[in-house]
Amino acid sequence: MSGEELLARVESGGLLAGPGPVLVMVSGGRDSVCLLDLAVRLRGAGAVAALHVNYGLREEADEDEAHCRRLCEGAGVSLRVERARRVEGAGNLQAWAREERYGAAARLAEEGDAAIATGHTADDQVETILYRLASSPSRRALLGMRPRDGRLVRPLLDVTRAETTAYCEERGLGWRDDASNEEGDYKRTLIRRDLIPDLERVHPAAKGNVLRTAALLRAEAELLDSLVDAELEAGEGAIPQRRFAELHPALRRLVLQRLADNAAGRPVAGAARFAEQVAGLSRGGSTLDLGGGIRAVLEGGTLRAERS
Repeated sequence: MSGEELLARVESGGLLAGPGPVLVMVSGGRDSVCLLDLAVRLRGAGAVAALHVNYGLREEADEDEAHCRRLCEGAGVSLRVERARRVEGAGNLQAWAREERYGAAARLAEEGDAAIATGHTADDQVETILYRLASSPSRRALLGMRPRDGRLVRPLLDVTRAETTAYCEERGLGWRDDASNEEGDYKRTLIRRDLIPDLERVHPAAKGNVLRTAALLRAEAELLDSLVDAELEAGEGAIPQRRFAELHPALRRLVLQRLADNAAGRPVAGAARFAEQVAGLSRGGSTLDLGGGIRAVLEGGTLRAERS
């Protein structure tokens, strides 16, 4: 695929379309470099800004930052650099880094009423689905990343890593390689380095089949979401307990998960598994912990979820 063909494909997806500005998260790797160039070509430099987070964890971190500065200067794009420093006891390294960069992006996007664009590719999607499938017993695990999630957009989600590489080479764009991506200490690295090649030995179309399955499941999820909407429409975040207990067990789990997610303002992992117990609540004022700081509450014959 030529660079012009990739440009046309991303443009047809509409995720970088206006009217508001676009904040591109730039690490300096080939995918984010490709995305920044595409965004400037489609929207113009004046409508694009960039964010780079320097975690200071690698010897090359300052060189990565300098590369992003040169890249953005050459493209005529303003760059915001955030320097995050990890304190002792901050927990999982990758989770901390993810929270830092998305938190910074959310603050900047809110200031400028901008969309946040990330360079996640089809390869990242496959890795995400396989990782979640292995680590999270939920339907959500198989859906993968959405092309659009609130302010967040992923314009390259149907573009492969090989295609972003070819685009950068054709356009003469330099990028930085993160050697830690090939280290075996991280579970995602094991999936990329070992599991996916093994699956491709089982069937050469393994990655494509994972992506197609996820796309089908996301389409079906839209139907399931509409059923949940219908059950909660009149209740505005609540449902009569009697009706909840009458629901098909699968729909009951989806309704409880939605109640919990809405109460928390974020996904509450595993809340759905308590659906049968919640259906058995019978006394007014009864509560049941759903995890994630959320509880189910039965009051006046109505079931709702709230923060504990």
